[in-house]
Amino acid sequence: MAQNPTGGGEKTEKPTAKKLREAAKNGDILQSRELGTALVVMAGVGCMAVTGPMLFSAMGDMLRRGLRFDRADLVDFSPAERGYALLQTIAFPVAAILLATVVAAIAAPAILGSLGFRAGAFSPKASKLNPMSGLKRIFGPQGLMELLKSLAKVALMGAVGFWLIWGRMEAIVGLGTAGLEPALMELGRIFIFACIAMAGALMIVAGIDVPAQIFQRGKRLAMTKQEVKDEHKESEGSPEMKGQIRQRQFQMLSGSARKAVAEANVIITNPTHFAVALRYHPGKDSAPVVVARGSDEIAAAIRELADTNKVPVLQYPELARAIYFTSRAGQIVDEALYMAVATVLAFVFRVENKMASEMDRPFITVPDALKFDAEGQLPGGTKR
Repeated sequence: MAQNPTGGGEKTEKPTAKKLREAAKNGDILQSRELGTALVVMAGVGCMAVTGPMLFSAMGDMLRRGLRFDRADLVDFSPAERGYALLQTIAFPVAAILLATVVAAIAAPAILGSLGFRAGAFSPKASKLNPMSGLKRIFGPQGLMELLKSLAKVALMGAVGFWLIWGRMEAIVGLGTAGLEPALMELGRIFIFACIAMAGALMIVAGIDVPAQIFQRGKRLAMTKQEVKDEHKESEGSPEMKGQIRQRQFQMLSGSARKAVAEANVIITNPTHFAVALRYHPGKDSAPVVVARGSDEIAAAIRELADTNKVPVLQYPELARAIYFTSRAGQIVDEALYMAVATVLAFVFRVENKMASEMDRPFITVPDALKFDAEGQLPGGTKR
């Protein structure tokens, strides 16, 4: 079993998102050389299959032009100009193949989610300079895995190569008796087919290597239960820090606002950025009243106070924003929102009387003219 060097127990937990981000920042990313090689070869072969006739025709033309001399070449011969003119003949097909391979080389890390520049990967690490660490990597499990992969790749590619040569032995022997152009075309077809077969074999190797790399990285970054707890505690904050935050949030609400939230019938949230507290007492209120409203920290304080006083909290983002941007504390809700608010209040009253459950939560709609975004913008970019 893998043991934590600090004695914190077995590393049985999957790495958290934070641990993965920190590892990637330091250069420990998911990568597969086999996948990169396979994609580059496949892209190059695919592009060569399309531009192959053009490339061979251009090479033939370059050869003919290179072997042809006239009087001007003998009188005023410029090797640089001659070479530049000849290279222009094959520039386009060669550039297309190079571009395809570059794109494939970029696509490999992009597929694995490892594309990007990370300065931490270039920082010096003492472990990489330690000879013992190097020997451990060579003769350890990772080194053994790399050795097995190399042997499997050599065996697979060797088998594919033998199959290609043995199956086309007659065609290869017959090239010596054919003309130059037919021989070149046949050689090109054999070459393309061989490259496609080799690329397919490499894709098989990559299909084995990628899951192996995922497993190895997960095992390498595995965490103990205590490490997960410590990270969660660090992310969420210690109880003392939470207490200070809660106290500061309560201080942001006045005494009357805290009392109003405690007496509210329901809190409607965004769910995090906005919160509005609604009250409706039949016979006392002519319509639902906004008794408290707030955003960000004040909204968090309203939600916390609602939990303390057991006031129902429901998430209706569009309705929460619509009430927040159309009504102030102490005002009744906008008339256009009566139906939506009445539906929510009726559901709350039914739950309180045990006539409904959370599964019966109603679906509500907000008028298009009151569908605010988080910045208070209405559809069309206007503000109310």
